[in-house]
Amino acid sequence: MASDAARPPLPGAVLFACNFNRVRSPMAEALLKRMLGDRIFVDSCGLRLDRGEAARGADPFVEAVMAELSCDLSDHRPKTFDQLEDSSFDLVVSLTPQAQHRAVELTRGRAAEIEYWPIQDPTQSEGSRDARLSAYREVRDALAARIAERFGPVR
Repeated sequence: MASDAARPPLPGAVLFACNFNRVRSPMAEALLKRMLGDRIFVDSCGLRLDRGEAARGADPFVEAVMAELSCDLSDHRPKTFDQLEDSSFDLVVSLTPQAQHRAVELTRGRAAEIEYWPIQDPTQSEGSRDARLSAYREVRDALAARIAERFGPVR
């Protein structure tokens, strides 16, 4: 874990990006908002939406594992880079290689940092409901660890 002296200063606005804004990026957004939402602006987006996806919200397994931490994602509505209300972010964290490419485009010519955090896709897990929930918990916990390392301990 990075010491407080080695940790970069807090950005004013952070964007988490993945492919569909239904799994990894909303988890990361909720975790960072829980930790620092009163001090920095946090948002998330994806590259694209599947047909009718915007109305569906977060993946149901995401809602379940985040509820275990008292994070309610029932109001989350997926959005794309093009649907962001503002694109002035100090830090863009890409969670997929595809989102990394779009983050570079978004920040071109701006004083913004881009970080790539490769996080596995839990939607690829198979098996029972419990096995799939376990895969989603692993992703949630990996994101919480990265956030704690980058920004400080998650409370």
